[in-house]
Amino acid sequence: MEIRLSPDRAISMLIVEDEENTLKILSNILSRKYPEVVFYTAINGEVGLELSTVHTPAIVVTDINMPVMGGVEMAVRIHATNPDTRFIAVTGISEMPIVTDSDGRKFEFGHLIVKPIDFGKLFAAIETCFEEIAPAPPN
Repeated sequence: MEIRLSPDRAISMLIVEDEENTLKILSNILSRKYPEVVFYTAINGEVGLELSTVHTPAIVVTDINMPVMGGVEMAVRIHATNPDTRFIAVTGISEMPIVTDSDGRKFEFGHLIVKPIDFGKLFAAIETCFEEIAPAPPN
């Protein structure tokens, strides 16, 4: 897939995963698949939230159950300040978590990839996010 980037802004992605080996594998595979994307990685939701305030990623790929701060809480907090961010949950649970934030707004992950990761499904979810962020120009 061709990713159309505006000249002044590259697409960035934040990967949040508490299992260090899984984080390394994910970031390695995704950075090879999408070399034009800027990647940031975090070992838990708290670090992910801090990175998101500095880098404002367009896409967040996150585990749900993590120590310190889980993926749901992190995603809700990122979404509160950056509602255009796209979220992909990569987790061992098979149901899409839907939560209500402190203002009563519902938050739902755009995509759910159940572990073990099917990279074809993950790539498809990421490419859907790219299309939503930078739709192809009309013919």
